[in-house]
Amino acid sequence: MDLELHGRTAFVAASTAGLGRAVAEALAHEGANVVVTGRRGDLAARIAAGLPSAIGVELDVLDADSRAAALDRAVEAFGPIDILVLNGPGPPAGAAQDLTPGDIADSFEQLVSPGHDLVSRVLPQMRERRWGRVLAVGSSGVVTPLANLASSNLGRAALAGYLKTLAAEVAEDGVTVNMVLPGRIATERVAQLDAAAAERAGVDAEEVARRSRATIPMGRYGEAHEFGAAAAFLCGGPASYITGVALRVDGGLARSL
Repeated sequence: MDLELHGRTAFVAASTAGLGRAVAEALAHEGANVVVTGRRGDLAARIAAGLPSAIGVELDVLDADSRAAALDRAVEAFGPIDILVLNGPGPPAGAAQDLTPGDIADSFEQLVSPGHDLVSRVLPQMRERRWGRVLAVGSSGVVTPLANLASSNLGRAALAGYLKTLAAEVAEDGVTVNMVLPGRIATERVAQLDAAAAERAGVDAEEVARRSRATIPMGRYGEAHEFGAAAAFLCGGPASYITGVALRVDGGLARSL
């Protein structure tokens, strides 16, 4: 299938590792001009050098000035942004009963405000050109809140609500707005969460992973490239009638429809 991405420009936030990198690589191999971003600009540049048409740009997702500068650099290199992929670091683990007002504010500042800012900067031109894709890397916690990840559940659900509302508002302009929700994908972030769970339970990390795999109908963790492929499809031309959805890439982990 031709995803019709040749010549499109994709800005992928936090894409020097994990799921963000998988999405950037998938889009690049489908023919998009990709802006790889991360706090280490040198690493972003090295990754970009290995892709067909890409640049690496320094970006601290949590800093407004950095976001503005990174977008300016992207437009300077490739022209207006056609595809915006929202991604960023997750908040620390913790129980809901232990959340403080500061923790709640931090979850919004980390998971909602950066995405809103990036969307606000690129959306007007997408609507003017009557073509655009906004895609957020979320979490299965959006549909099934995850134990001991209260801040993440809170912030990601809020982002999902904002994006779902936005999707209906811009649909007539040819702009789609979607989320991709990873389950247990074999990334450094998931390895860190498994290690933290192992420490709490007094077992080794492999035992935690074994127990996690037992809850997944496919019996394994997903691979990053599998997630990237699903994301790339939602960014493509053939997905032009799909908007306002949260696509789960989780091996059947979430039991809800």
